[in-house]
Amino acid sequence: GRAGQAVSGREFFRQNPVTAPSNALEEDQMKKAIYEKKDRVAHITLNRPGALNALDEALNQELWSIWRDFANDPTLDVAILTGAGKAFCAGADLKTAIPRWENASMLDVRRNAATGIGGGLTRGQHRITKPVIAAINGLAAGGGFELALACDIRIAADSASFGVFEVRHGLHQGDGGLVRLVAIAGLAAALDLSLTGREVQADEALRLGLVNKVVPADELLSTAERYAEMILRNSQQAIRSAKETALDIVGRSLDDALRLEAINGYSSGGDFREVKERLAKFSGRKKEASSRKTEP
Repeated sequence: GRAGQAVSGREFFRQNPVTAPSNALEEDQMKKAIYEKKDRVAHITLNRPGALNALDEALNQELWSIWRDFANDPTLDVAILTGAGKAFCAGADLKTAIPRWENASMLDVRRNAATGIGGGLTRGQHRITKPVIAAINGLAAGGGFELALACDIRIAADSASFGVFEVRHGLHQGDGGLVRLVAIAGLAAALDLSLTGREVQADEALRLGLVNKVVPADELLSTAERYAEMILRNSQQAIRSAKETALDIVGRSLDDALRLEAINGYSSGGDFREVKERLAKFSGRKKEASSRKTEP
């Protein structure tokens, strides 16, 4: 299709068939996730464009190491996650995922409960308090949809699309897709998408609250970077506490949620040094603006 024009999932896969690389060794030697650090922002790119960035075991392992490094690196405060090529992520790599679970034992299922896909961002490393922005450049289907939902802010290209395609293949979400769909879009929308397996284009995703903003494809990364810049202007201690609190209050009773918010909110200033510095700067700017207004 033309740039920026939505294409159905079936047509997308027809135009962009998932094929093995001409040189399998070349893909083995190529990093399946690109990890770059610049100006306090981690840029993470799923790098299996020939497989529509499907999540195989090697990619999941690379992402696990990346998220762990991002969480622990004091020079990084925000991450932007996107996909190489025409898709964000087509979900699990069926060539490896299906045989794994077809031959799995009950203990394999129990062990898997500790670690989700996408390097654990869906489950296992989902408690990272630094913000993660998804720049959704194309199809986000199955586990790719679950990975997008696990991010804190979702910016979509106008050509992006979403779908719970697992149900078409005899499965349903198992990596946070149902949990987060209900929390983000509500039970009605979660059941609609999960029972029909239908594809959702970017404009409908925005109406449902699945994404925060839809932009032309050529503005996607710059928009995600602007969101990162807005986050970086704030107190990192405050925004990390806010994210932690938001995740912790989901599912709690009203009284418990209000108590937790009060404790976390009033303690988020720590020893108040940063608060004093920021208030002093704010007060100085107000005085400067006021003096300019009173000048003849």
